[in-house]
Amino acid sequence: MAGAVTLTGAAAPPVLDDAGRVTGAVHSWDLSTGVDGPGLRFVLFTAGCPLACRFCHNPDTQSMRNGERHTAAEVLERIAHYRAMLDGVHGGVTVSGGEPLLQPAFTEAVLTGSSALGLHTALDTSGVLGHRASDTLLDATDLVLLDIKAIDPRLYRSLTHGRLAPTLLFADRLAALDKRVWVRFVLVPGHTDDPAHVTRLARHVAALGNVERVDVLGYHLLGREKYADLGRRDPLPGVPGATPEQVAAAREIFTAEGLYAP
Repeated sequence: MAGAVTLTGAAAPPVLDDAGRVTGAVHSWDLSTGVDGPGLRFVLFTAGCPLACRFCHNPDTQSMRNGERHTAAEVLERIAHYRAMLDGVHGGVTVSGGEPLLQPAFTEAVLTGSSALGLHTALDTSGVLGHRASDTLLDATDLVLLDIKAIDPRLYRSLTHGRLAPTLLFADRLAALDKRVWVRFVLVPGHTDDPAHVTRLARHVAALGNVERVDVLGYHLLGREKYADLGRRDPLPGVPGATPEQVAAAREIFTAEGLYAP
């Protein structure tokens, strides 16, 4: 679980002249392994998201009001504290959210500074604000974790209250840059688990040519308590969590299209 942000300790690294002036709304940070990129990751969760995914398990990150203001230099100071450990286990830094591209200058400063520290960098994004990612930001990003919620525009709109087209345009831009991408796809029973839908998504992803991995994430019920705590209605009442068998079946579809889906 992400911890409260306390950005004190080692001296801030002199990696960006303006890092002390660029500020952002930070929800929390965590050290994790798994689907946030290779190795042990320092994961920075920014606050605020333009989408309202019905299967979001961190609804508390959707509003920037739930974040604390920090400078990029303060964040880099904390990252520098873990630099040797992260580098020693071939890990790095992942900027996630919320949606980090809602705060592109802050995200760019953190990624650029992390890269200057010699750490592997990853950007976890829905791609819906991909047009806000500058070339400089992407140059400082070693890996993009691209969350594709659905491949059918109407289903995407129903599940996220957003448009699919910007995500696909961003995916095309990343492919043209030959940027390393891991696609992340949430399998929601009764919504995104139709084999025909998964096959359509798998074929689109495979055609991009730069996707190294697909993580099929089973929908779970851990966010329901958070909705209750926020005084909000559960957006998917009665929908069960995805079973291991359902997740395995989706992975097989991606694998059949020549994609690595561990």
